[in-house]
Amino acid sequence: MQIKTFRAKTMQQALNLVRRELGPEATVLHTRELNSGLISRYLKGREYEIAASTEVRVPARLPQAVTYEASPSSLPTPAFETDYRSKYRDDFQERSFQQPNEGLEELHSLAERLRYRASARPPSQVPDAIFQVYTDMIESDVEESIAQELMKHLQSETGINTHSSDALQTELARMLQNELTVTGPINVEAGQGRVVALVGPTGVGKTTTIAKLAANFRLRENRRVGLITVDTYRIAAVEQLRTYAEIIDLPMEVVSTPREMRDAIARMRDFDLVLMDTAGRSPRDEVKIQELKSMLAEAEPAEIHLVLSAVGGAKSLKTTAERFAAVGTTSLLITKLDEATCLGNLLSVTRSSGLPISYLTDGQNVPDDIQVAKEDALASLILAH
Repeated sequence: MQIKTFRAKTMQQALNLVRRELGPEATVLHTRELNSGLISRYLKGREYEIAASTEVRVPARLPQAVTYEASPSSLPTPAFETDYRSKYRDDFQERSFQQPNEGLEELHSLAERLRYRASARPPSQVPDAIFQVYTDMIESDVEESIAQELMKHLQSETGINTHSSDALQTELARMLQNELTVTGPINVEAGQGRVVALVGPTGVGKTTTIAKLAANFRLRENRRVGLITVDTYRIAAVEQLRTYAEIIDLPMEVVSTPREMRDAIARMRDFDLVLMDTAGRSPRDEVKIQELKSMLAEAEPAEIHLVLSAVGGAKSLKTTAERFAAVGTTSLLITKLDEATCLGNLLSVTRSSGLPISYLTDGQNVPDDIQVAKEDALASLILAH
């Protein structure tokens, strides 16, 4: 049996290649997305693969192909369109964009929903390039309402070729760079005892991030750094940070009460930088959030970084930022970029919280796998798909 494999930047382009070479009766055997990781997408771009054959006789999962080469306004109405639309119309508002590649039926459902939602104007009036940029944002996990707002801004800008995807992407990146804010690196001065605390939910990587920051300031910038941990709840948390402290040769204090916190801060007042690791707290646990607030009040940190995992959904990240605002968070620190498939969710949380982003981490290696956040890199990562 002869099986051929086709690759293209979009699923529709790959399907067009199948139909063009093997004919409309070809059977699709399997599909998959290549470069599915965020970093791979950023470096290599999105790519899809389809395996097809003319020798397999099974019912096709897709209707006869429709080639979207022309602009939406000139598209002929395919024969299957009436039945297809009636099948999916009822659930356009309920079904999410989260799993567009589970099957080819879902892929077409996604494309149909986006054509209806891409603009307040009739879809026939939306330039093809505008529609493409919009769908790219949705696939990058940008919330629908934000994507629509950004597209309206793009369409209202003068001097932009709205029929060029490249021109639109360039302008969109510029718009995001202007919108996103960053803090730059922690400002450390000799002997100032600057206290910086990391807070956030359990499992987002606070302790490892503390170790990365400590190692960089101590080993690469030759700063006097001290560590304080109040994470006495998680099993082995103290031992983990103590191991890092011994390797880097840093003093470390373990505190569990406000009085112990005051004493520990006093002993490190002449250091250049004091980094504080806190216990993970559920954003739904208001009592624990208030306990954390009381402990931080004794330390009087100059900066409180809310650590968030990039793999979290937009709604979850926004809720977490909202709940932790009570402790006085000053910036966002985003971890686990290497585990995320897209970063459009960051646009949601930065908008809702109004907080700048300080650092990004993309692995477990200490002192590596951490970088100071920059607007242009953030915009590129958010738009990567």
